[in-house]
Amino acid sequence: MAAKEKWAAFPHPAKAFQRDAAALARDWPALHAGDCEPFPDASLVGKRLKAAGAKGDAATTAAALVDAWRAFHAGDFQAAYEAGVALGPVGASVAVKAGGIHATHLVSDDTRRLARYQALVELAEAAVQALPGEANSHYRLAYALGRYSQGISVVKALKQGLAGRVRDGLDRTLGLCPDHAEAHTALGLYHCEIIGKVGATIGGLTYGAKAALGEKHLVKALELTPDSPIAHIEYGNGLMLLYGDRREDDAAAAYERAAKLKPRDAMEKLDAEFARSQLEE
Repeated sequence: MAAKEKWAAFPHPAKAFQRDAAALARDWPALHAGDCEPFPDASLVGKRLKAAGAKGDAATTAAALVDAWRAFHAGDFQAAYEAGVALGPVGASVAVKAGGIHATHLVSDDTRRLARYQALVELAEAAVQALPGEANSHYRLAYALGRYSQGISVVKALKQGLAGRVRDGLDRTLGLCPDHAEAHTALGLYHCEIIGKVGATIGGLTYGAKAALGEKHLVKALELTPDSPIAHIEYGNGLMLLYGDRREDDAAAAYERAAKLKPRDAMEKLDAEFARSQLEE
């Protein structure tokens, strides 16, 4: 039997991001302002277990899910991922988020990263089937598909029809949760990446991509989560995709704002460090 793969560790001190269950509940609104994930108390988890037709004690499952999220926020992404997978559809949200953040920042091999995203797509697809009424079922699928698409190039992804699936997932997310900041960011980038790769004319006629809509969604995410590094980073990325050197100063200013924000968890620390690295190039 092959040994289990050991994921690369979070490369920064994590003590400041370690929380017990009570502290996690206290800080939850700030930590999840971007994805609007509801706190997994026994009542919520019981409803999700019933909706998914899954067996399990609500209180026990909720405690395990809280522990998975504690691990995620403290940078133990492998533990969070494995715990989420073990919980089935009710744990898919933390599993996909943990696996995706780790792959994006801490997996350097392109083949391994792409395989990770494929696995996350499968997890998220199962969650959509089991819990279609949850906004993050659709968002995690759109996220995983989007990351996978970026790994195979946007043009290739367009030919495979992945853009439509990403757009559909994000539209469903915002239909269920209009203030989902991360979905606004992702939808903004959807427009920006398509226009950046195939141009405004083809992008608009074939995929409905529009520069004004891209900026609108990115700005909405900033309004909803002004203290989130990723909202500023992706705003800067979107400007570069749409306008290139003409908006380079504005993009740099966005990265600088992201780098100066105080991280509230391991994910935000990785995002802020990424922003800092972009400024040093």
